[in-house]
Amino acid sequence: MSAVVLVVIDGARPDALLQAHCPNVDRLRANGASSLQAMSVMPCLTLPCHTSIFYDVSPFRHGIFSNEWVPFAHHWPGLLEQVRAAKLKAAFFYNWEPLRDLSRPGDLACSFFRDNAQTPYGDQIVADEAARFIANEQPDFAFVYFGTVDTAGHTFGWMSDEYLRQLERVDTALGTVLGALNGQHTVIVQSDHGGHDRHHGQNIAEDLTIPWIAAGPQIRRGHAIERDVSLLDTAPTIARLLKLSAPARWEGLCLDEIFI
Repeated sequence: MSAVVLVVIDGARPDALLQAHCPNVDRLRANGASSLQAMSVMPCLTLPCHTSIFYDVSPFRHGIFSNEWVPFAHHWPGLLEQVRAAKLKAAFFYNWEPLRDLSRPGDLACSFFRDNAQTPYGDQIVADEAARFIANEQPDFAFVYFGTVDTAGHTFGWMSDEYLRQLERVDTALGTVLGALNGQHTVIVQSDHGGHDRHHGQNIAEDLTIPWIAAGPQIRRGHAIERDVSLLDTAPTIARLLKLSAPARWEGLCLDEIFI
């Protein structure tokens, strides 16, 4: 079993990763498997997208259509429920408070939140705490959320110079997290959605297309993923890495081709 670190860079467009100076992302792509044509879900807003990542059903099934949480009408078995059932240790590090509802009581060994996604170096604070905990406590699964790139998109516009510079700061924060790993981790880096002008949420390529990158000891190196990739494929792929069963209700599929 490989410990897994899932990093979500909110609002990161794949073409922005190619324009900005992001050596840590570049290194992960060179050493792992990736797609720069992965797809989000509609509505491509932060909370619906993350709910789909962790519960592996579309918004039309989990019922979260905005950035305001509402209770599920039905029980959906989520990734964290599977982690807890296997008696594995999970941890969350994030700076956008509504993400608290992705976990249920008893799911997490550590939950770190700092309301700083509006500040340029807010993600670095999250990264520092995540790196410290991962190095010292060795959780089986860690979720690290960086929110400042989305803030820059809304403030300055997607693909603006300010947006690209913020992505470079977040790449540095990503490097802090990577530096805490012991070589036995699998890292998945993705976004939840893209954006255009100063907005996102529309059914257009700029908003729906996201990067998806995985690297680790079980992952093919320098591999461009050939099949279509959805953010719904994240949970089943993590389940395979953690040797967990994927519930029958999950909609995504494990990205089997990325494995050695």
